[in-house]
Amino acid sequence: MSGTHQTCHYKLVLLGDTAVGKSCLVVRFVRDEFFEFQEPTIGAAFLTQRLVLDNTTVKFEIWDTAGQERYRSLAPMYYRGATAAIVVYDVTNPASFEGAKSWVRELQRRGDPHVVIALAANKADKEDKRKVTIEEGEEYARENGIIHMQTSAKTAMNVKELFLEIAKRMPKQPKEDPRNAGGSFPIPPTPTKKEGCCK
Repeated sequence: MSGTHQTCHYKLVLLGDTAVGKSCLVVRFVRDEFFEFQEPTIGAAFLTQRLVLDNTTVKFEIWDTAGQERYRSLAPMYYRGATAAIVVYDVTNPASFEGAKSWVRELQRRGDPHVVIALAANKADKEDKRKVTIEEGEEYARENGIIHMQTSAKTAMNVKELFLEIAKRMPKQPKEDPRNAGGSFPIPPTPTKKEGCCK
């Protein structure tokens, strides 16, 4: 083996309508756990997880945002400075797909110009209740040049693979811990801890 191992820190934000499974995806990725009944996120929750790619450790600083409309105005605080964003929709809920498109447009308009955007078609295990086809999601992602993946937090389908695909597209330059790096990663107000959902 050659080369020096390095650690890169990236801010990643999850966006999407309420009840699409954003928190479930994060908890499955970070702790490999799933809770059928997950408490709604209040404001945002903060978690971290590492992935190893070749000679690089990618550390994601993950902001899981609330999906309720009353928290929408807070979203820019959380996605500002994000290197990557996962926009989540529920394949059984067409309205959540339209909501996801709205988030993608907002990120393209107001987010970092180089942000890597991934579209997660969540709850793909509920194939019998699917209302948004794979082809619809693929076509939209292709038109917008973003990642698209079918996921299920319940079965763990493509959850790690989604974060791996994002990690592969990150610039591999070592960065200091964002909490110490003079403004390169703006950190929003301390999020409210979730009660009873990730125990």
